[in-house]
Amino acid sequence: MTAFHQILGNNLVANITNFTVWFALTFWVFLQTQSVFATGMIAGLYLVLIAGTAIWFGSVVDHHRKKRVMLASSAISFCFYGAALGLVAMTPAERFQDVAGFQVWALIGLTMFGVLAGNLRSISLPTLVTLLVPEDRRDRANGLVGMVSGFGFLTTSVISGLLVAWGGMTATLILAMGLSALVFLHLTSVRLDEPEPEAGLDEAPRQVDLRGTIAIIAGVPGLFALIFFSTFNNLLGGVFMALMDAYGLSMMEVQQWGLLWGGVSVAFIASGLVIARAGLGRNPLRTLMIVNLIAWAGAAVFTIQPSIWLLAGGAALWMFLGPYGEAAEQTTLQKVVPYERQGRVFGFAQSVEQAASPMTAFLIGPITQFWVIPFMSQGGLGAELIGDWFGTGPARGIALVFCISGLAGVVLTILAFNSGYYRRLSAVYLEAPEPETETQAP
Repeated sequence: MTAFHQILGNNLVANITNFTVWFALTFWVFLQTQSVFATGMIAGLYLVLIAGTAIWFGSVVDHHRKKRVMLASSAISFCFYGAALGLVAMTPAERFQDVAGFQVWALIGLTMFGVLAGNLRSISLPTLVTLLVPEDRRDRANGLVGMVSGFGFLTTSVISGLLVAWGGMTATLILAMGLSALVFLHLTSVRLDEPEPEAGLDEAPRQVDLRGTIAIIAGVPGLFALIFFSTFNNLLGGVFMALMDAYGLSMMEVQQWGLLWGGVSVAFIASGLVIARAGLGRNPLRTLMIVNLIAWAGAAVFTIQPSIWLLAGGAALWMFLGPYGEAAEQTTLQKVVPYERQGRVFGFAQSVEQAASPMTAFLIGPITQFWVIPFMSQGGLGAELIGDWFGTGPARGIALVFCISGLAGVVLTILAFNSGYYRRLSAVYLEAPEPETETQAP
C-alpha cells in the first residue's frame, strides 16, 4: 500500500471520528432543547472558528511537515474530547435542557474545538495530493478524497443517530477518544518522504505572510473570483447547515434521520468513484459551474412538499454533486499555485469561503424561528397565500427558506458562468505549467 493510500485511510477514520462528534452534538442539542436557534448558533460558531483559524492553520501546514501536523491534530482532538467527557460526567442531565445554561455552551465549545483541530488535516491533505500524485492524475486523486469523505458521511450519520439514541454524548465522546488514539498510533508508522518545510520560502520560517498569500492569488487572473464564487455558494449553503437537521427531525425520529443520511451518503461515495475513474474533464471549472447549476435547481424544489422521498432525493443529489465542486477547486489550485505556498492558499480560500456561512447560520436560525415560521403558521400571511398547496406550520416555514435559497443559487451560478472571470481563469488553468515538486505515483 502506498503512502498516499495509507494517509487517505488514516484521514478517513479521523474524519469519521470528528464528523460523528459534530453530527451527534447537533442532534443531541436539538433533542435536548428543541431549539432551532441553538442549532443555528452551533453551526455559526463552528464556521466562525473555521474562518478565523484557517489562514493560521494554512501557515502551520506550510511551515511544518504534514505528518507532524496530522499527528498534532489527533492529539489536540483527543484532549478536547476528554475535557468534554469530563464535563458531561460531572453535570446533572437536566442542566443540558436549558438552552441558556452555561453547561450547554461549555460542552458545545469543548466539543467544537476538538472537531476544529481536524481542520489541520483537511488543509494538509490537498497539499499531500500535490506532493504524492502526478499532475495528470490529481483530479482522480481528488475524487478518491471525495469518496473517502462520502464514506465518512455514510458511517457518520448512521453512527451519530444510533449513538445519540443509545448513549448520548457520553458514548459519542468515548468512541471519539478511542478512534483519535487509534489514528495517531497508525500515522506514526506511515513513512512519508517530505521536503524541508522551509524550502523555497523567501520569508521568515514561521511567518503567516498574509500579504504574500494574497499576492500569489492576485497574480492568477480569475482566482479571486473562484474563491468568491465559492464564498457566495457557502453563504447559501449555511442555510442547509443551520436548518437541515431541524427539518429532517421534524419528520422522523433521530435514528431514522441518521439512517436516511447514511443511505444518501452512498451518493457521495458514488460521486468520488466517478471522479476517480473519469476525472473532471479538460476544464474542471466548467464542470464546477454545471454541477452547481444542477445542485441549486434541485435545492429549490426538494422541500416543495412535505415528503420524505423528496427530502431523500434532494439530499442524495446534493451529496452526489458536492465532491465535484471541492475537487474542481482543489485541482485548479494544485496546478496554478506553487507547492510551498499551497497550505496558506488553501487556508486563505477556506477562511474567506467559510466566513460567509456563519453570517447565514447566525441570521437564518433567528429569522426562521421568529419570522418565517410565524409567516407560514396558522394565521400568518404566507399560510394564507400559499398554505393550501405548500402546507403550513414550522416545518413548512423551514421548507420555504430552502426553496428561496435554491433559487438564489441558480441565479448566482448563471451569472458566474457568463462572467469574464470564469473565462480568464479557465484560460490560465489550461495554459499553466506544472508547479515544481517531487511526485510519487498514488
